[in-house]
Amino acid sequence: MSTAQIIRYVAGSYRTNVYLVYDDETKDAFIVDPGYEFQKIYDDIERLQLDPKYIILTHGHGDHTGGIDLLKKTFPKIKLCASVKERKFLYDRDKSMGKGGITADIELKDGDEMSVGPIKLKFISTPGHTPGGMCILMGDVLFSGDTLFRMSVGRTDMPGGDQELLFDSITEKLFILPDSTTVLPGHDEATTIGIEKRYNPFV
Repeated sequence: MSTAQIIRYVAGSYRTNVYLVYDDETKDAFIVDPGYEFQKIYDDIERLQLDPKYIILTHGHGDHTGGIDLLKKTFPKIKLCASVKERKFLYDRDKSMGKGGITADIELKDGDEMSVGPIKLKFISTPGHTPGGMCILMGDVLFSGDTLFRMSVGRTDMPGGDQELLFDSITEKLFILPDSTTVLPGHDEATTIGIEKRYNPFV
């Protein structure tokens, strides 16, 4: 049985949520959307004696990818995971508004599953904010990236954005989850699927 723990960090000028998730027993861990380099996550990994296995991206914008290089340098065995549909976007410096040239070690498709120790993950393709946006479902917790926010949704006015696709992703892929599902977004505070279905003014 998983005893997953989640630590949230708010990093950088865009106040990006970075998540460190780990199993309290095995110490296996993964990091969601390391957008910036900051010391606190390294301090916590050392303090908790964690073994980071994966970096998992919900999408390829620079404010969600800027800390990858240092993590990979510090933990040479860590694997970068992203949607196969985000391949070109991650590599393109102009579209991603990051450093570009990023290549995932593991490319994921809609419905793929992964285990990090006893923690079970399922990946949900949610294009719209970017072509290869995806959400990560961990039991009753959803890491929604920049697809769904508390009372808001991701922007679609940047390269690769598509408003119709985004709304379809939210209503057809996310709003079918149980109302009690906790939503941990890429920016701002947590919410639930039920709250967003009822009160989100954009969908």
